[in-house]
Amino acid sequence: MTNDIFMHWYTITPLDVLLFRDCKPFSPGEGSWAKGLFPPMPITVFQALRSLLSKSTSKEERIKRDLHFLGPFLLDINHTLWLPTPKDLICLYPIGEDRKTVSDNWSEIQRLQPLDHQCKTWKHLVFDGEQIDPLVLNKKWDGSIKSPNHWIKAEALFDYLEGRKDSSNWRKDDFHKNPWKTQVLPHIHMQADKRQVKDADGYFTEVAVRLKDGWCFVAALSSDEIREGVVRLGGEGHRALVSPLMEANDTLQYQLDCLLKTDRPSQATKFAYLLTPGLALFDETRYSCYPKAWKQHLKGCATDKALLWGGVSTLRKDDKTTTKEEFALLPQRGFVPPGTVYIFNGELPANQQLLPEQGGQWLETFQKLNYGKLLWGQGT
Repeated sequence: MTNDIFMHWYTITPLDVLLFRDCKPFSPGEGSWAKGLFPPMPITVFQALRSLLSKSTSKEERIKRDLHFLGPFLLDINHTLWLPTPKDLICLYPIGEDRKTVSDNWSEIQRLQPLDHQCKTWKHLVFDGEQIDPLVLNKKWDGSIKSPNHWIKAEALFDYLEGRKDSSNWRKDDFHKNPWKTQVLPHIHMQADKRQVKDADGYFTEVAVRLKDGWCFVAALSSDEIREGVVRLGGEGHRALVSPLMEANDTLQYQLDCLLKTDRPSQATKFAYLLTPGLALFDETRYSCYPKAWKQHLKGCATDKALLWGGVSTLRKDDKTTTKEEFALLPQRGFVPPGTVYIFNGELPANQQLLPEQGGQWLETFQKLNYGKLLWGQGT
């Protein structure tokens, strides 16, 4: 997305629980448990916003296909913007502190660093030569360690990216735990004309999410046509109220403008932070947390398990005589989770967005929806 595309920000406030099923193939039956993916993927929220646009002629419809989108992000009742916490941050707890029950009572926060092969701690270890070296904590610590809470204030994130954060000036309120609760939804199928549950395929459960009061999503769309309306968001017909973001204070507006920028990294750039889900195709059939072309430029990567997105596939099964094609529902893509951090060795890769270099129309869609958007950081 270029800076000359004018984007309009909208809030999306859930009116009920929200349900976004993950990629696992699902069918009712004994023991069936449908998990969820939250926050939702960008394309899910984009389609909900687009449903509020008025019907148009074929020519206007072609223009609407060129819509750009960024989000969704979290906004609290005080209009504080929250983004995924960088995954290279580690909380250090003092000896005797139970990190499992008091998650914010840490002593300091450190950043994971590239492994130093000359250090006596690591020099006798051998790592997989086909992968980049792991990031490590370059400090002796006798207490316990744990990742911070999942969300970070936008203000603190920008300080982190600009090199103004170190182990001495992180604050407890820079982070926030997930502002939602899960809700298990049981479903039963009754037999026709009877007050009994079907013996087969009669019971299954789903996991929905309820945002805390005052919290909502915020997302940008390259259209100012939406005034206010209710959309279907996710499964089971659950609804959300979409409204233009009218009361953004100067701080919030500045932060949102920074998210929209597409500035090129400077000479001082040493690392990158992934703002939205990225797609790193390592080879023709395998996804990774970074593209194969990036390997020579990377000193380290801090990430988490991939976000698997489902889809329709054709399985080819070979027997002794014939090859059969069968319909299947399987994860089609493994997205790199937001908050992933890449540390570079000085030279930056040519691809400045975490997306494959080729892909046709589907790649164009990912680009317009700002998948794989990187924010560039200074220092180490």
